[in-house]
Amino acid sequence: MTVEVLSANQPETFYRGAGRIADFRTVPASPDRPEDWVGSVTTRFGLGPSGLSTLADGRVLAEAIAADPRWWLGPGRTDTGVLVKLLDAGQRLPLHVHPDRRFATAHLASPYGKTEAWVIVSARPGAYVHLGFSRDVPADELAGWVTGQRTAEMLDATNRIPVAAGDAILCPAGLPHAIGDGILLVEVQEPTDFSVLLEYESFGLADGHLGIGYDLALQCVDRSRWTPDRLDRLRGGHRLLPEAADEFFTAGRLHGGDRLEPGFSVLVVVAGDGRLTGEHDDLMLRRGDTLLVPYAAGPLRVDGPVEVIRLAAPSLRRAA
Repeated sequence: MTVEVLSANQPETFYRGAGRIADFRTVPASPDRPEDWVGSVTTRFGLGPSGLSTLADGRVLAEAIAADPRWWLGPGRTDTGVLVKLLDAGQRLPLHVHPDRRFATAHLASPYGKTEAWVIVSARPGAYVHLGFSRDVPADELAGWVTGQRTAEMLDATNRIPVAAGDAILCPAGLPHAIGDGILLVEVQEPTDFSVLLEYESFGLADGHLGIGYDLALQCVDRSRWTPDRLDRLRGGHRLLPEAADEFFTAGRLHGGDRLEPGFSVLVVVAGDGRLTGEHDDLMLRRGDTLLVPYAAGPLRVDGPVEVIRLAAPSLRRAA
């Protein structure tokens, strides 16, 4: 076998889950561990090695890839280029923003920022996300909100977007956002853990400026107005995600009869049961499974009444 069925990898974090990952993956409930970092070679900001995935044979995935990058990633690649998570919002997450690549290169010593996208697996009735400001926000007003932790004023200035199971939304770096409670989602993102918290005090945190101070950190925030038309362009239409995502990652839905071309990727089985087969692999699939596909697996095929989300770096392109 070359494809790896992954165990849950749930680092502690500051917000609470509601047991949705446990139900989805049939693992023990851990309300203080509301994220599952899937096939991760990324550490939590300032808290490494927390966040790194371990393979079934005990090897750390990042070390295994470094030892044989061609087997895992294919010719010419040394970096997975992507991080996938399951996220269970047991409470509304804080309003926050992620830096883009230019800011991260200049101030955080990283070629990657943190553009991300969400595929909603389940959501309570009336679930929503906050996404972008509904009006232009002057820099001094934003700084005043953050300094005074005036959360209600910040949230009132955002767009509140209803979400339901099956939705997929791109969240570009720089865009203020907060995931509402009652949502289980698959998140695909650039492989960093950079978050500037506009709201932190109510979550028991001292700050959230990535150690660079808010005067600088707030320069990464998109303070412009996001109209309904702009927000609509964050959805994929006939694709799972819009073309604007292609620079950062690929995401596509697979069903029985679909084939996978060779390439490193993460698979999340979101519904049904099925089978994954290839020259070296023959695996049963069931809802909640997460799998790591190395380049060496070669072509694969999905069969059965199953729905799988395939997530990968931009070099792996597939119609969604």
